[in-house]
Amino acid sequence: MLQKPRSRGRPSSQADRDKDWGRGAAEEAPSTSRGAGGSQEARGAASQSARRAEASPEVGPRSQQQLELKVAELVQFLLIKDQKKIPIKRTDILKHVIGDYKDIFPDLLRLAAERLEYVFGYKLVELEPKSNTYILINTLEPVEEDAEVRGDQGTPTTGLLMIVLGLIFMKGNTIKETEVWDFLRRLGVYPTKKHLVFGDPKKLITEEFVRQRYLEYRRIPHTDPVDYEFQWGPRTNLETSKMKVLKFVAKVHNQDPKDWPAQYCEALADEEARARPETGGPAPSS
Repeated sequence: MLQKPRSRGRPSSQADRDKDWGRGAAEEAPSTSRGAGGSQEARGAASQSARRAEASPEVGPRSQQQLELKVAELVQFLLIKDQKKIPIKRTDILKHVIGDYKDIFPDLLRLAAERLEYVFGYKLVELEPKSNTYILINTLEPVEEDAEVRGDQGTPTTGLLMIVLGLIFMKGNTIKETEVWDFLRRLGVYPTKKHLVFGDPKKLITEEFVRQRYLEYRRIPHTDPVDYEFQWGPRTNLETSKMKVLKFVAKVHNQDPKDWPAQYCEALADEEARARPETGGPAPSS
């Protein structure tokens, strides 16, 4: 049975934590099939074992870290899908997020619902009994900073922008475009497909966010095939901060910002730099 995520001690090292924010959690269970040279009895036993595994509600093994990453992925997916206030279909959740974890979907949905309510202030409810469609209800009247940390600033694209900014920061302030799309595909956002909420996601991220100066987008030299990279743009540094983005990442993963020591120290230094009065202005006249 799936255990409720704990808020401490998940990844065993800083490197593991950095990898968590931008990689998939799903891994296939070890195969129970035998080689061609095995005996008929062995193959029969393996077949029975496979059938038992298929019928069992626990298909594994799956580590606690894998399960927690899957819950975090589900939370992000629900936050994004809710941006346009259109009911979220169970079939879309299963297709884009759950994958091979269908056997524990109710547990994953329950844990995601708990995190949405207690961390983000959203209640996940089924629109109608047995409709298999869900909506998020805002249960709080958040203060301005809480709304910003949730990526809720009144526009449907802000949640997506916060996720991209989080990816950039957690990857050392620069990330390849291919890595961004690898992550967003798991949330049902594709560079070549029109999205119900975001329209043309590739144009939004590589043109609109760039033109608005939230992102810097440049070609990586000497790459074949050609690849590009993202960095924070100047407007991002004016409107938000590394600490606020790190808090967003931590909330999604049900962890503390201090669980990423390198990023936390960098964010603290950024906060201290912002608090210092600006120097270099005109000297007062004597």
